[in-house]
Amino acid sequence: MEVARYGNSEAVVTGIVGCAGLLPTLAAIKAGKDIALANKETLIAGGPVVLPLVKEYGVKLLPADSEHSAIFQCLQGVPQDGLRRIILTASGGAFRDLPVEKLATVKVADALKHPNWSMGQKITIDSATLMNKGLEVIEAHYLFGVDYDHIDIVIHPQSIIHSLIELQDTSVLAQLGWPDMRLPLLYALSYPERIYTDWQSLDLVKAGDLTFREPDHQKYPCMQLAYAAGRAGGSMPAVLNAANEQAVALFLAEKIQFLDIPKVIEAVCDRHHPHNQSSPTLEDIIEADRWARSEVLAAAEKRVQGAIAYS
Repeated sequence: MEVARYGNSEAVVTGIVGCAGLLPTLAAIKAGKDIALANKETLIAGGPVVLPLVKEYGVKLLPADSEHSAIFQCLQGVPQDGLRRIILTASGGAFRDLPVEKLATVKVADALKHPNWSMGQKITIDSATLMNKGLEVIEAHYLFGVDYDHIDIVIHPQSIIHSLIELQDTSVLAQLGWPDMRLPLLYALSYPERIYTDWQSLDLVKAGDLTFREPDHQKYPCMQLAYAAGRAGGSMPAVLNAANEQAVALFLAEKIQFLDIPKVIEAVCDRHHPHNQSSPTLEDIIEADRWARSEVLAAAEKRVQGAIAYS
């Protein structure tokens, strides 16, 4: 938090993984700094708190994630009320071509083999479960003010189209580029300017075929969990996010199986009954985060002991 609000910098890139990025981001906002947001959990867990502060302190909140940067870029010049639908593209992660029945035996090393992107362990596992895309749906809701019925996900294995928007007249705009995080980071820091770079230009012939398919909800149940948490609102997205972080950590430590991740998340979300659902405070969100993590650890311990973990 001290680093985030330090000195006379104009902008702060928040790239801390997980809900740990929330408090430093709030500190930077209160110090009057524009935010280049590379930490999606800030809005997923803290959206009801973060957005009013952004407005109060008059700072910019600009997405530095590839998908939300793509949406933001496509929206430039679109008139108010011109947006009809957001279409988030997903690579499908490490198991996009693996039959669902084989997921029960996958190992940590298998899940960390992302076909397109080089990322940290947590986000790579989220990509394998497609929870990353579910979390991005919630983030898009907060960033762009679009309801959940108008945010869709499509599998795009090549990761060339980073996301799309549909306008009221059904025109669809897309942002394309090689899978490279430098571009969204650059745009978040240089907006509204376009800075020349000597990076490799996109060659559509070299990129080849661009294909799309509907996500398999049986294979990727985390997406529907995220939509449900987003629609529930309040502190439920914070619980979803914390439960996912803790479950992924347990999977990486080889204490639970890959298919246990969505099971334990769903069980914890089902047990969450917030007392201040409509407008949670920062304290509510922090407590929901703490509670969800402890619930996941308790469920995992029951599973190790052979008890019924997810009831």
